[in-house]
Amino acid sequence: MKILLLGGSSFLGRAFASEALARGHRVTTFNRGRTAADLPGVEAVRGDRDSADDLARLAEGRSWDAVVDTSAQQPAQAAHSARLLRDRAGHYTLISSVHAFADWPAQVVDETSALHPCPADTPPGQEFSAALKAGCERAVLEYFGAERALVLNSGLLIGPYEQGGRLPWWLERTARGGRVLAPGKPGRPMQLIDVRDFAVFGLDLLTAGITGRFLTTAPPGQLTYGEFLTGCATAAGGGDAELVWVADEALTAEGPDSVQPWSELPLWMPDVPEAAGTWLVDTRRAEAAGLRCRPFAETARDTWEWLRQRGPAEDTEADGRKRGRILHGIEPAKERRLLDASAPVD
Repeated sequence: MKILLLGGSSFLGRAFASEALARGHRVTTFNRGRTAADLPGVEAVRGDRDSADDLARLAEGRSWDAVVDTSAQQPAQAAHSARLLRDRAGHYTLISSVHAFADWPAQVVDETSALHPCPADTPPGQEFSAALKAGCERAVLEYFGAERALVLNSGLLIGPYEQGGRLPWWLERTARGGRVLAPGKPGRPMQLIDVRDFAVFGLDLLTAGITGRFLTTAPPGQLTYGEFLTGCATAAGGGDAELVWVADEALTAEGPDSVQPWSELPLWMPDVPEAAGTWLVDTRRAEAAGLRCRPFAETARDTWEWLRQRGPAEDTEADGRKRGRILHGIEPAKERRLLDASAPVD
């Protein structure tokens, strides 16, 4: 097949490009060429998807069997590309997110759950919000219709080349060893999907011409937070890492050492009603359609190997924090204070 990737050079786009090339498809990527290099073997077209001239140049004299849109963040972006490509491509796969659902993360969601009320014609340049993904979905459906569009609502993606830094931070933290602040309870469930498994599933559906919506993340019950952190320590060689489990209440208590969920301790969300459905996304439809997720140990191992080959990121401190501000990861001194002050969870 001839496949156009809107994005295609970093993390999710790279995973799609790699898998498509491995299957023998002809791949065109469209991106600005700033984030990462395109894979050898693709036809790389440089341009900005917010530029009408760049998009017109991309489409001139070209057509594709399918489009995979990994980079739409604004409904106006999705609308512009879908409008331009509707007569130049037979199928459009939009990578959306569980954030598009109005009831997530407070409630369990499935493919029938209500979306945020964000219209397809939302003006460009909106500040980030979860609702924008819902607007992107409506924009693609407006021009490709339900009979030619596939929407994959992604859960939390992890794996080699990850840019968000969540799994990499935990790998590097456990590799440093010592007492490691482990938040909440070890039995708390998680849903994490390897980006490569996501790409395999997406391309399986695309090449079969399947349309509709699929919530695409690991099935509930496949991984716990305890297994996640232990797996990180094992993959990173953190043999002397001691996981010290500290209760949610101690981490969220008011004061200078209150911990910011999700960012200071990546992938941790306190057990509160407004987050009750975070790790309970209903994946039965995707599983029935062939979704398969590899063991977390394999993802952790491969991600650690990539980190070792990459070396420290240029904008990252030695303790894994983003230089200039904490993007992911708690400050070591704050971690020590919390460990010293808190009674561990049994």
